[in-house]
Amino acid sequence: MIEFKNVSKVYPNGTIGLNDINLTIEPGEFVVIVGLSGAGKSTLLRSINRLHEITDGEIVIHGQSITKAAGKELLKIRRDIGMIFQNFNLVKRSSVLKNVLSGRVGYHSTLRTVLGMFPKEDIDLSLRALERVNILEKAYSRADELSGGQQQRVSIARALAQEAKIILADEPVASLDPLTTVQVMDDLQRINRELGITTIVNLHFIDLARQYATRIIGLRAGEVVFDGPVSDATDEKFSEIYGREISKDELLGEPV
Repeated sequence: MIEFKNVSKVYPNGTIGLNDINLTIEPGEFVVIVGLSGAGKSTLLRSINRLHEITDGEIVIHGQSITKAAGKELLKIRRDIGMIFQNFNLVKRSSVLKNVLSGRVGYHSTLRTVLGMFPKEDIDLSLRALERVNILEKAYSRADELSGGQQQRVSIARALAQEAKIILADEPVASLDPLTTVQVMDDLQRINRELGITTIVNLHFIDLARQYATRIIGLRAGEVVFDGPVSDATDEKFSEIYGREISKDELLGEPV
């Protein structure tokens, strides 16, 4: 369970990122966060693993406050949270397998991981993660030899090798073509359903939100303006989330 308790974020320049957010995300949910650019989607997502520090309130994960955690306690909480980025965040000159093995860093000493001394169990786990996203044959290829969609699947495999209980995906398909977008979203959905991993995804695409989410959260100006099942996410509700009427093209897949 992830709990936001009166969470606010104000940036140094005075911009409000989040304004008194109260949310509870249950284990195993597939949540899609939507809203205009600057609405607070990335701020909310990245506050969960403290890539962004909040200004007020508290975030509790599986009964532990990540807001108050420090040192080994913080590292242990973060170990359960996998992060998928729009730009993949891979070491391009390293092999696919080495990139996936980086998901195991939180389980070993710094010296051991710097030297690349991962046990056979970690290697087997990483290979199984690559197999789950249908890219095992690329295990020994360099990451920069892969297409964008393949690189994103490597980042998903890294989160699986990490044995994450929560996956945060920040605009994971924004730079991908439509076919590859579907493949990546299918992978995330399948992993969510088969493994029960809580999945939270920021998206600009309304049709994808409706297709994959079990729950949609709409943000506007750092505030939650919609929170409900996909069945309640009508065209009118999306217009309220974005503060304007949504065109037919946008509803069919153009980014908002």
